[in-house]
Amino acid sequence: MRRKRVLPPTVLILCTAALAGTAPAVASPLAAPAAATPAAPLRILLTNDDGYNAPGIRKAFERLTAAGYDVTIVAPLTNQSGTGTKMMSAPTIAVKHPEPKVWAVDGTPGDSVLFGLSEVFEGHAPDLVVSGTNFGPNVAGLATHSGTVGGAVAALESGVPAIALSTGGLAVPDPTATVNAMGPTMDFAVKLIDRLRTRARSGPLLPKGVGLNVNHPVVGADGKGTAAGVAATFQDPQAPLQPDFTDSGDGTWKVDVRFRPQPAAKGGDVEAVNANKIAISPMNADWNAGPAEFAVTAALVAGVRP
Repeated sequence: MRRKRVLPPTVLILCTAALAGTAPAVASPLAAPAAATPAAPLRILLTNDDGYNAPGIRKAFERLTAAGYDVTIVAPLTNQSGTGTKMMSAPTIAVKHPEPKVWAVDGTPGDSVLFGLSEVFEGHAPDLVVSGTNFGPNVAGLATHSGTVGGAVAALESGVPAIALSTGGLAVPDPTATVNAMGPTMDFAVKLIDRLRTRARSGPLLPKGVGLNVNHPVVGADGKGTAAGVAATFQDPQAPLQPDFTDSGDGTWKVDVRFRPQPAAKGGDVEAVNANKIAISPMNADWNAGPAEFAVTAALVAGVRP
């Protein structure tokens, strides 16, 4: 199973500070006021894994556009849930352009992002890639195999800041409540992106190579409730989906997937979403473990000769 590298404390501090609401320093009364220059609209490539016409990505397009961002959808033509980081597995790819600002790629979220960066945004990369909002959560082991997260990872690999957005908790989702909760999810996403842009000023929105995996809970029976808070988290190491194989006796096996959540890790994304908080986990695009794991590996292989 793919394991995410534990980010160094400095990166965690930077990501947490972007959410903290620290007041800016007060300018000297003797300083000449800066000329007001209208900021160019933030350019966003919007993708997902549920398909270019899914309710989550359409709600995202609506809210992000209303917030003044320049948004272009480059997303899978069909549902690609669970495809993870898969990309470039075919020699050709079909692409449709069904309406202005919308491109539908007959491939994975990673394929969509790569097509968007190389063709739709050729020569002028977007300021941010937003993947989602996904129908259902992408916490714990679900994130490792998520196409929503995979789209964000493809952007990070290309050097573009990225945010993965998901709506839902580990409980069996109610479709109507989950779709309703996509509104609060995108309201928060706009606030988050505005905060990142304000703190970044003219620089990149996030530290180099770092993306955010954002999971918004479904609050209330109708999904329209307000989250209890925001938590900077890590990806819970548990894998809540477990396979169950049954031998059919003819060389084939029936596969059933059981939902078996484990106790939530303290400080992890599952704990936060279970408490109706928005979980924000920093992530990167490589598979490196942290310094402690590297030290253990170095000790294990010390003295081994070919």
